[in-house]
Amino acid sequence: MDDPWRMLSDEERLFCEVLERLCADRIAPLATRTDETSQFVHDQLATLGEAGMMGANLPEEYGGGGVSAPALLRAVAIVAGACGSTASALTAHYLATDSILIGGTVAQKQAWLPRAAAGEALGAFALTEPTAGSDPADMKTRARRTPGGWRLTGTKCFISNGGVADFIVVYAVTDPEKAHRGISAFILPKGTPGLQAGQAEKTMGLKGGHVFTLNLDCELAENALLGEEGKGFRTAMQVLDNGRIEVAAQCLGLAGAAMQAAIAYAKDRVIGGASLTNSQGVRWMIADMGVAYQSALLLALEAARQRDLAHLHGGRFSLAASMAKLAASEAAGRIADTALQLHGGYGYTRDFPVERINRDLRIMRIYEGSSEIQRNIISGNMLA
Repeated sequence: MDDPWRMLSDEERLFCEVLERLCADRIAPLATRTDETSQFVHDQLATLGEAGMMGANLPEEYGGGGVSAPALLRAVAIVAGACGSTASALTAHYLATDSILIGGTVAQKQAWLPRAAAGEALGAFALTEPTAGSDPADMKTRARRTPGGWRLTGTKCFISNGGVADFIVVYAVTDPEKAHRGISAFILPKGTPGLQAGQAEKTMGLKGGHVFTLNLDCELAENALLGEEGKGFRTAMQVLDNGRIEVAAQCLGLAGAAMQAAIAYAKDRVIGGASLTNSQGVRWMIADMGVAYQSALLLALEAARQRDLAHLHGGRFSLAASMAKLAASEAAGRIADTALQLHGGYGYTRDFPVERINRDLRIMRIYEGSSEIQRNIISGNMLA
């Protein structure tokens, strides 16, 4: 099989090789304990900060790695293959820093992005609400002008990193008469009066990548506004285009880990004196996993290629990002389920990683826009 990462530069290949060793040595060994204890992945993120991964999505001028989108895809997949919780917290951080990079002023970028890239400030992205998940334009959180700046009120839910972040980018309605054009974004530092996070949700998987409900009743200074008023929705949609490719990367990393675990188990497992891989049925299951994985990878790589082109020449890559996210999340679920099936009863126990991977992957068909929303985006583009 051809090398799917042949477009990476020598420096990017070296970065990924070093990251792979680091994740194998210092992050993967913690994955089971993280799942069992539900402790937030502070130590793992610190390790990624040392490796330059916390700013891999950012340009060099703001302390980032300046890597290509395919290299970022590969790097996120490596992290996810070692620990889904760590990859989830990392990519939530990217959503926050991408928000500032895309929508912020130069002063805001200089104030926040170098610290975020160095791993000194963890970010969170607060868009989802109890009544506005798949349709952000229906959000109820409000920001009203005051003599000194803004009054921000409302509730956000399922906010990754929300209760532990050093800064949160919050999206709110500033002009209800303008629908999505009346949405703006704000930067809230940790400790902002009136910002309250609930307890971390008790989730099915990704137990070390915590999600929170945020209650907001805050007085903010004028400069808390991210960039320009009314540009929040556009910023959020561009950020989610990036984020959907990163979800695809997480899916590829987790599915790849499940697939390799299943292949190794099938080779070692002997039934009736013969290796499990002697069974035609098992070989077909392995083939189907490989086809599903490779198909998702190619769509993700195409989306990453379009992301780089959009960065250079402008434009959007929403269709490619939605296709990659949909294909990878759906394929990963099938791959992980097949991997569990190949393990037999052992796959249903916590002694083998495929049980955890199945739980970690289930959310991928829901967050960053559910599979149903992705199908609406894709069909809308096709019918336009």
